[in-house]
Parts: sequence; structure tokens; C-alpha cells
Amino acid sequence: MKRKGKWLAAFMLLVMSMMGCQQQPEPVAIDENKDKCEVCHMAVGNNPFATELVLNHGQVLKFDDIGCMYEWRKEHKNETVEAAFVRDYETGDWLEAEKATYVYDRAIRTPMAYNVISFKHKESAKKFVDQHGGTVFTYDELSRHSWERNQEMMLEMKKKHMKMDQQQGQHDDHMGN
Repeated sequence: MKRKGKWLAAFMLLVMSMMGCQQQPEPVAIDENKDKCEVCHMAVGNNPFATELVLNHGQVLKFDDIGCMYEWRKEHKNETVEAAFVRDYETGDWLEAEKATYVYDRAIRTPMAYNVISFKHKESAKKFVDQHGGTVFTYDELSRHSWERNQEMMLEMKKKHMKMDQQQGQHDDHMGN
């Protein structure tokens, strides 16, 4: 009986040590050639605007704008999110969304015009606001943000893309394409 007790104790110790060794989710590198935003389906750039969610079953979702990430979360409230990652606006380094400080201002240009950027350090966010304007948010405060897109900025970006497409078409005509 003592032998069974020792084996059981050893087994329990092994199981407990394996449980303690579970890896924390980490962000996954952005592949600009294939990664698409889960919400708007635009290409995800390897830039300070990219964000990621890691679901409880290990699936990684990528977003081109933090606003798209919040839209996805609003639409998928029943999904269990294991981790959320954003990037520091100054360095582009990944950080846990819960630990970041955020700045919102209608004049901040982001891929989908949600106008929110993230910072690793609160002091950096405050310095940005002092220089450019805006409002500083914590992660908890950001969850109550309205997440409205800047329609004027979206229209301006759309016009710019149309102009670039027209110029590309003229270039192709001159090249015999």
C-alpha cells in the first residue's frame, strides 16, 4: 500500500508541475503578405497599429487597428480570450493590452480611423497628449470608449486610395499594360 501511495504522490507531483509549466500566450509575428484583419479584411501591417487576440484554444486573431479588435470582441462576447496584445506606438514592441496606456484623438491617423494608439508607459502617452492633443485612457477606461470611426478621415483616405489607383492605371496605360 505504501508503494501505491508513493506512486500516486509522484504522479500528482508530476501533474502539478506540468500544470505550472503551461506557457503564457505570446503575440505572433505579423506576415504582411498574408495576414488579414478579422473584421475589415484589410492587410495587417507590421506596424504600431497591429493588435492580436489569442483565444483559449490557441487560435490567434490579427487586426489592423485596435478599433477592429474591440469591434470583434463586441460581436463575439461568448468567445474566451486568453490574451490581448497591442503595440507600443513609439517602438512597435508588443505588450499586453491590459498593461498599456492609450491615447484617443480624432486627429490621430490609424488604419481604420478609430483614432486610438497604445503606449507601454503612461508618461509617454501623457507626453504625446501634451504635444499633439488627445485624451489618455487606461485599459479599463478604453473598454467604455464609444469606438466610432472618424468618417471624415475614412472619406479622405478613400479619396487618396482612389487617386493612387487612378495614377497607377494611367501608369499602366503608358507602359502598354
